[in-house]
Amino acid sequence: MHAVTFTRSTPDTAARVWVDEDGAVTWGDVATVVNPWDEYSLEETIAQSKSGGGESTVIAIGSALHNDALKHSLAMGIDKALRLEEAGADMKDSLVWSAMAAGAIRKLGDVDLIIFGKESVDVGTDQHAYQLARRLGWTMLSYVSRIVYADYSERRIQVERAVEQGKQTVSAALPAVISVLKEINEPRYPNFLGIRRAAKAEIPVWSAADMNVALPRAGTTALRFLNPPAREISTEILAGADVNATASALAQRLFEEKVL
Repeated sequence: MHAVTFTRSTPDTAARVWVDEDGAVTWGDVATVVNPWDEYSLEETIAQSKSGGGESTVIAIGSALHNDALKHSLAMGIDKALRLEEAGADMKDSLVWSAMAAGAIRKLGDVDLIIFGKESVDVGTDQHAYQLARRLGWTMLSYVSRIVYADYSERRIQVERAVEQGKQTVSAALPAVISVLKEINEPRYPNFLGIRRAAKAEIPVWSAADMNVALPRAGTTALRFLNPPAREISTEILAGADVNATASALAQRLFEEKVL
């Protein structure tokens, strides 16, 4: 049994992000973190590989920036890490990304289950997971809040999905691609031995040629990035004799400003 997950390094969600003088998006010298949604997919990949008596692999697509996320994944307990990069290709374009990802899965050859986090916070999308499933011809099961069972010898999986009306239980043949919600588990913290192991790990890098992949043309092109326009903000502190007086003054100001 072989479970694979994908991860990436992203700016901390509390970090200030802006466009610098060269027109590039930056967050200064603030350290990156593992994409927060991937904490749950990493944990579930470890759990499924152990319960299935197999192995786990984590893959990042892009520059060496993502090595930190891969090291964190190894420290948590993932068995192997791999990074995919192609010079000159737009690794953020989902068509290019999914082509690279599909090439890696085919080269690994023995993958039973691919697990994604709900989305990537830096690009704000999950379409890459669906595109990978389509390229592989595998079933896509999204918004999974619980894996009811996974029988790797019988090649079947049953999951509980969160839908607008409540919960939906569905089953599918393996191999499959799933995306998980935070309800699925409680991610572990890397321990000292895991951190030491990860620090010593050498992470292989595969190119499109290594995987015999012909990359498609990027479907999107970023023309430029702009900072949002500055807004003038003024603050007014209202004080009254008591709470009621202050509340009345606040209500009056809101009416005057036509907020209410």
